[in-house]
Amino acid sequence: MSIRTIFAAALLVTAGSVLAQADDPGAKLAQQKNCLACHSVDKKVVGPAYKEVAKKYAGQKDAPDTLVTKIMKGGSGVWGPVPMPPQAVSDAEARQLVAWILKQK
Repeated sequence: MSIRTIFAAALLVTAGSVLAQADDPGAKLAQQKNCLACHSVDKKVVGPAYKEVAKKYAGQKDAPDTLVTKIMKGGSGVWGPVPMPPQAVSDAEARQLVAWILKQK
């Protein structure tokens, strides 16, 4: 199975979770920026589920800044061996995504 096929399947699986939140600007941005190709709200795909990210970073004052940096610069090793490449988003978009992700408890 090709990587494209895997990503397409993951996107279809995760679309339902996000559609329930379609009025949230963060959810819309996650769809527009193809975040859902590798992440889901409630299931691990390539990267961790957003609910797991929210749980891991709950109560940490520096969580928003840490996650914005991870989105914009990429990262590896926190959730396993698959690295997350840097994403083509502005600082404001990354902050909007992080705010939405951290609400996914």
